[in-house]
Order: sequence, then structure tokens, then C-alpha cells
Amino acid sequence: MQIFGVDIGGSGIKGAPVDLDRGDLAQERHKVLTPHPATPDAVVEGVCEVVEHFGWTGPVGATFPGVITDGTARTAANVDKSWIGTDIRKLVSDRLGGAPVTVLNDADAAGVAEMHFGAGQGRTGTVLMLTLGTGIGSALFTGGRLVPNTELGHLELHGHDAEKKASSKAREDEDLSWEHWARRVQKYLAHVEMLFSPELFIIGGGVSRKAHKFLPLIEGIRAEIVPAQLQNNAGIVGAAMAAAGEA
Repeated sequence: MQIFGVDIGGSGIKGAPVDLDRGDLAQERHKVLTPHPATPDAVVEGVCEVVEHFGWTGPVGATFPGVITDGTARTAANVDKSWIGTDIRKLVSDRLGGAPVTVLNDADAAGVAEMHFGAGQGRTGTVLMLTLGTGIGSALFTGGRLVPNTELGHLELHGHDAEKKASSKAREDEDLSWEHWARRVQKYLAHVEMLFSPELFIIGGGVSRKAHKFLPLIEGIRAEIVPAQLQNNAGIVGAAMAAAGEA
């Protein structure tokens, strides 16, 4: 079975039909840049461009970088604040001619995909998926079940919002070496480990493709730390799973 998944991020909007039997993209994904300012109307135009690129007319699953309850955005850290209170599900559905739309937090979507098809398969303890990108997204699982909308990238760390110091964007903006950035990520992981005592950290986001450059530099963390197996496609796969009722 194929369902369309689209992942709305702070820097890009990407999507593709997903083969839910394999947990992989059925076609090469299509990506457009996230507009700035990232207002609802502008971003939804991008979402529609991605969906229409494939001529897709069926159900769509969409991720959003913020807290989502009943298809509505409650926070908007890395997109325009006008998203807060927006019924994303209705907005996207209306623009797609009434297609059924399911919306969930972006890191939750990535985590669901990794737990079912990737690095979290078979793990029943406490697992924490962290997506290091424009911000830091988090997805917390216990007993294989998602605790939605944790938003742990906004924990305070040394007087700062953690994602302002340990996200992939922070590394790029400050031109940090991999070693310097790994120390920041290590401090963040130690803080989260103190709070939740996970048995496994799954590190996702686009930077997961370069996990060999920084994960071996992280020390002193008791939990196992692994890169996401679905890498930056995890959000698309998880969005499609949610639209199919599998998340």
C-alpha cells in the first residue's frame, strides 16, 4: 500500500509516496525550500507543490515542526508565529481539494518510522529519537508507545534554549568544528539522559548522514547512541504511516 507523506521543516518541504510494506519511499522525494517568512499560506503552497509534483490525489500525512493537537498547531518555534492556532489539517485538505489529511509533530513522525522500520525495531524500553536540524525535535517512546509532543529541544541548557546551541543549524551558523559541536551535543544528551534515563538515543535529521563525524566523539553517555536508519526520510515515512492509521 502507498500513502503520501510530506515533511515540513524549517529549511525545506519534502515529500513522496511511501511504500508502507517496506517502510521506504516508493519514488524519489521532491523538495522545495521553505519560504521566508514561513507563513501558513506560503508553506501550504509549498506542500501543494510537492504533492502535485506526483499527481497525487489520495490521503496525505504531513509533519509540522511544533506541537500538534487534533490537527492544530499549538507552537511554532522555527516557522512564523501566525501558525499558532491554525487548523493545519483543514488548511491543507482544503487546498488539496478535500483530500484526507493527517498532521503530527515532525520528530514524532520520524520516531514512529524509526521504531517500526529502523533503529528502534524491537526495543521496548525507553527510547528517545532526536532530530538535529534547524532546531532539535524529540520523540519519546516507552513500551513501544509514543508520548507525543515532547519538544525536548526547548529544554534550558546552560541558560539557553538547547536547540540554539546544539542543533545542526547552530553548528553551521557558528561554523563550529565537528569536535566542538559534538561536545555541545554531548552536554545536551547528558541533560536529557539525567531526566529520562533512556536505553537508546536515535539521532536523526539531515546530519544523521554524517553520524560518523560526530557520534564517535560523544563520551560519558550510558545509553546506546545510534544514527537513524531512515536518515532524513524518516519524517516522510512516519507521516504516511499516520495517514494510514499506523502511527
